[in-house]
Amino acid sequence: MPKIAPFAALRYAAGTDLQLVIAPPYDVLSAADVAELGALDEHNIVHVDVPTGGDDRYQVAARTLDEWLASGVLVRDDTPSLTIYRMSFTDATGTDRTIVGVLAGLEVVDLDAGGVLPHERTTPKAVTDRLDLTRATATNLSPVWGLSLASGLTAALAAPGEPVGSMTADGVLHSVERITDPARIAEITAIIGADDVLIADGHHRYSISRSYRDEVRAASGRTDTEAEFTLTFINELVADQLSIEAIHRTYTNICVDELRANLSGCFDIELAPAPTPAMLAQMVELGRLVLIGPDTTEWLIPKPGVFDDVRALDGAYLEHALTDSRAEVSYQHGLDEVVELVASGQVNAAILIRPTSLAEIQRTAREGLLMPPKSTFFTPKLRTGLVIRPTAAL
Repeated sequence: MPKIAPFAALRYAAGTDLQLVIAPPYDVLSAADVAELGALDEHNIVHVDVPTGGDDRYQVAARTLDEWLASGVLVRDDTPSLTIYRMSFTDATGTDRTIVGVLAGLEVVDLDAGGVLPHERTTPKAVTDRLDLTRATATNLSPVWGLSLASGLTAALAAPGEPVGSMTADGVLHSVERITDPARIAEITAIIGADDVLIADGHHRYSISRSYRDEVRAASGRTDTEAEFTLTFINELVADQLSIEAIHRTYTNICVDELRANLSGCFDIELAPAPTPAMLAQMVELGRLVLIGPDTTEWLIPKPGVFDDVRALDGAYLEHALTDSRAEVSYQHGLDEVVELVASGQVNAAILIRPTSLAEIQRTAREGLLMPPKSTFFTPKLRTGLVIRPTAAL
């Protein structure tokens, strides 16, 4: 089972306008986003989390962080703490919701060691940037998102902690509360430690933490430093604590007619109305996918029995159907974004898929299996800068 640890967090000083200094995670930001956020305030977290410039940019980020600590822009907790993190929003159905979890140190374990589990295959991604930044700043800046398979965490986080800040972004109220009471910390860590934690988002961040941990071990000869853990938001794997959207598939290196032919062995194909948000709900209700081409929208209806030996995931269905296709696949969240990619000719075609079900996520976790890449898109996105976790420095 995973180990969970409180830590002496770094936070923006009381009275800071968090609207000006908190940012989305680095991996969803464009260069324009970074420039816009950086212009909001000289202390916006992107100045550290997404350093710009030359080869010395990571050292510049580290100096910036040190200056903020020395000048009181950032302050360090006097004692180790956990942080309750609540995200309150109105979902696509118009229902008011709050997702609650805890920011803590999650044990960094080796591959296949158990306790902390991946949930999908990852696509190749450059990892040097995050490792270089972690080495230079000796901090975890953007949290991994983990799902606890243990029961009782949501109830244990119901009572408020000490408020330490809030901000609103994209219609979501992000608020954080500090817990320093040893008894409550022990209760929460015991609940999480009773069962596995499934990585929902941030597989690459977790992998970087493993590389960093190994470097610290090699340099220090120790296995008891803060590098043994990494900053993670952990919430309970239950329906009301998850908001999951689909990551759709886009295709190049193939025309829509050839793609349709490739799909026809596994799907019946019928004309469909133009794609709208209502269609996404229809897809779930009818059990269908949707093919979008430059001049067409078509239902993809799975043929009876063809996927009996395939995991009940749209991504797995498409991998199976397109095994011998020359289509090159990419991934895109958001209906409007997908439609625009096809209309503009940036991709040749796209397929809308359905969100992964909670039941399938739970089954995958319990069976120790991996979903296809980009099977899930967890929302809302966690913010960076609400809590910073120091690590062991090399």
